[in-house]
Amino acid sequence: MDTSSLSASQKDDLMDQVKQQVAVAHAQELLGKMTEKCFRKCVNKPGTSLDSSEQKCIAMCMDRYMDSWNLISRTYASRLQRERSNM
Repeated sequence: MDTSSLSASQKDDLMDQVKQQVAVAHAQELLGKMTEKCFRKCVNKPGTSLDSSEQKCIAMCMDRYMDSWNLISRTYASRLQRERSNM
């Protein structure tokens, strides 16, 4: 895609759209991985419904997964910021 003919405003809009699409893709990836890992960990015998212990396990697993994801994201963002300031 040749963006040389776009104005600065159009380039900014395009960048915003790309960032939004990347954010959606990351959210979908997070949800998919979290669902897969927590289901595998918490549901031993799939059936038509989850019992209370499975529900509790999944809720706790998802909370821990989100906490870990957030910690990693903050650490990564902090590292990127440090590297940019050192350039």
